[in-house]
Amino acid sequence: MDLAFTPEEQSFREEIRDWVNANLPADISHKVHNALRLSKDDMQRWAKILGKKGWLGHGWPKEFGGPGWNAVQKHLFEEECALAGAPRVVPFGPVMVAPVIMAFGNAEQQQRFLPGIASGEVWWSQGYSEPGAGSDLASVKCKAERQGDKFIVNGQKTWTTLGQYGEWIFCLVRTSNEGKPQTGISFLLIDMKSPGVTVRPIKLLDGECEVNEVWFDNVEVPANNLIGEENKGWTYAKHLLSHERTNIADVNRSKRELERLKRIAKTEGVWDDLRFRDEIAKLEVDVVALEMLVLRVLSAEKSGKNSLDIAGLLKIKGSEIQQRYAELMMLAAGPFSLPFIEEAMEAGWQGDFPGGVVANAPLASTYFNLRKTTIYGGSNEVQRNIVAQFVLA
Repeated sequence: MDLAFTPEEQSFREEIRDWVNANLPADISHKVHNALRLSKDDMQRWAKILGKKGWLGHGWPKEFGGPGWNAVQKHLFEEECALAGAPRVVPFGPVMVAPVIMAFGNAEQQQRFLPGIASGEVWWSQGYSEPGAGSDLASVKCKAERQGDKFIVNGQKTWTTLGQYGEWIFCLVRTSNEGKPQTGISFLLIDMKSPGVTVRPIKLLDGECEVNEVWFDNVEVPANNLIGEENKGWTYAKHLLSHERTNIADVNRSKRELERLKRIAKTEGVWDDLRFRDEIAKLEVDVVALEMLVLRVLSAEKSGKNSLDIAGLLKIKGSEIQQRYAELMMLAAGPFSLPFIEEAMEAGWQGDFPGGVVANAPLASTYFNLRKTTIYGGSNEVQRNIVAQFVLA
């Protein structure tokens, strides 16, 4: 396999790098490089900058207003954004629901929803997991009952990432109890300003309310917000999950955080410890291998193949890498990484920190937060079963 990029691809990379360096706000980049808390304004400001350029939907085909880039170009764009310190694009709109609307929505739905996603103006949330249906997504119980030209939705979703900012939410809802559980699920778009929608924050180990519960109490949803056919939502969900698990792998952030780990190791004086350097080297090998897997999935999508099973493998490895670099950062800083100071996540924090290295202050928060990665998006235990059944069999 020739892993070298062509001269045309290198030129494309340089074009992206120049544009990102010229347009990425310095205060946002500073926060990302130093693992500081990003506000809604930070995330949406960058999304709108990308949207104005036409690159928020960087994976979209030209027919829907995207740049029509191939798999390598998309990868290079994501890599340059990550290395520059750009926030990760909130994926629920442009990366997850948009491809479903493009593939299975009707023309009216495409014209209605895609422009707001492409511009970064409309914040989308994902309504998949429930208290009794996480990795076993086919067990969703949130019910949508058809009444003429509308659905009445009742139930609960949980672990809704950044749902406190959501304006619209795409949900898997139960519309039938007949047959296999998968056959009675529909894919519904719901306005979160609708009467009967309640969002309740869940405070995590790192002090953040990154995830939420969302309750639906007799929420009326127009029937024309149904994507595709009723009771066919499982098909659309699988299409979306391949995008989600590729996104969860987040190889480009891992490459950026690998460099941060090296900086911390040098600052803390453990860079010359050969055993510690061995651990960094093993992590770097895993990051390179993950990148190759990501390119394989993107190539499969480009050729129209089903990449869902391999995407599950990506999710497993990507999530483990994220936990590993957080652990190595903690080890590099030793006891100075241990204090958890929530205020240290704010840009400009000037408080006293043991050891005097303020850069160590966010390490505990990052470590706590990344414990989630092997659970969300389908727990790694379940993903291993899927890989064993469909990839290794």
